[in-house]
Amino acid sequence: MRCLRKRSTVSFLGVLVVFLLFMNLYIEDSYVLEGDKQLIRETSTHQLNSERYVHTFKDLSNFSGAINVTYRYLASTPLQRKRFLTIGLSSVKRKKGNYLLETIKSIFEQSSYEELKEISVVVHLADFNSSWREAMVQDITQKFAHHIIAGRLIVIHAPEEYYPILDGLKRNYNDPEDRVRFRSKQNVDYAFLLNFCANTSDYYVMLEDDVRCSKNFLTAIKKVITSLEGTYWVTLEFSKLGYIGKLYHSHDLPRLAHFLLMFYQEMPCDWLLTHFRGLLAQKNVIRFKPSLFQHMGYYSSYKGTENKLKDDDFEEESSDIPDNPPASLYTNMNVFENYEASKAYSNVDEYFWGKPPSTGDVFVIVFENPTVIKKIKVNTGTEDRQNDILHHGVVDVGENVILFKQSRQCDTYIRLGEFKNGNFEMSDVNQKIPFDIQCMRIYVTKTQKEWLIIRSISIWTS
Repeated sequence: MRCLRKRSTVSFLGVLVVFLLFMNLYIEDSYVLEGDKQLIRETSTHQLNSERYVHTFKDLSNFSGAINVTYRYLASTPLQRKRFLTIGLSSVKRKKGNYLLETIKSIFEQSSYEELKEISVVVHLADFNSSWREAMVQDITQKFAHHIIAGRLIVIHAPEEYYPILDGLKRNYNDPEDRVRFRSKQNVDYAFLLNFCANTSDYYVMLEDDVRCSKNFLTAIKKVITSLEGTYWVTLEFSKLGYIGKLYHSHDLPRLAHFLLMFYQEMPCDWLLTHFRGLLAQKNVIRFKPSLFQHMGYYSSYKGTENKLKDDDFEEESSDIPDNPPASLYTNMNVFENYEASKAYSNVDEYFWGKPPSTGDVFVIVFENPTVIKKIKVNTGTEDRQNDILHHGVVDVGENVILFKQSRQCDTYIRLGEFKNGNFEMSDVNQKIPFDIQCMRIYVTKTQKEWLIIRSISIWTS
């Protein structure tokens, strides 16, 4: 994996201070125009205000413009039309292993014919070794010629003369010089890739060059985007690892490219992305499960060291994201802090957390409309708190909604089955239940000493 590091603990205010301190470096590299220089001078003479600066950052007009790079097209045909999604990959020569061809293969093989019409894949061969690039282009064109001809696959290279200084950089976090050079160049590699992809599609997802995709991942992404219509977001995450599966609006790519260039020597790319999201006023991570992309590389592109990290939320057949129809949720359990019931009924990486439940406690979902349900899946506990599961409980479904103790519930229930090892899953529910379901209930059948985490409630409708 190319840029997996522990998330930075640098505060939001700290990032803003860093921004001012190092803007001069950005100017020296000729990435800021005169209007930006004046803005920097004006900003530096006033007391720093984070809210004011977020507004300033979002409105920087020059950040919406392309970076002046003349790319070399190593394999491509003219882009026929704008697509729905561009998938970006940046790759360099590894000391051990090479996973790029397998990654490209997975993207195409895991997409249906209809999905292929809506995606384009841009590969940035970012190594300065021309012999390696030529060999990779030959392999790519031999294996994926029909995708290149169809305009779905483009291979590019940003020449070395466009890169800023990569030697003698600051050794932040006490990293060795070669590590600083590696991660700094990587930031620039990604910046040039983002810059190229800015106008190729409506959305953009970044992958690393050692990734396996889930089947029909595009359909899953489209379903998530549709579910968030009308809400504000900067980054959606479809993997919890590194710079894998991070989705952006394409109109944000120029600003992100400029941002990576400004701070290319400061910190690894995944740390920078956290700060970029914050500067554009998305406070929290929005990560979806199951993950759509999995790290498959065994050797890192940095020194060929071993990297066995895997995303345990990845599912090979994860395109079947649950529907979770509109509903209201109720529980009489003692909720801990802000881990409220609604957080269990979402594909975002959140959960319900309650203090030890007692016999007869319930967690109820009341659907806005009677629903035909095909499949139900409930998971409790987390990797960190494996004992905070529902040790004894059942799932019921009901009809005839009534008002009961200031909440809506059903007056008639049919039992579907019991939890086993903290989980419940049942398919073909519509064939077992003779009515359209109006309520679903988790019922505690025995008091437990452990707290309860309901990690996810997933419902598929017909």
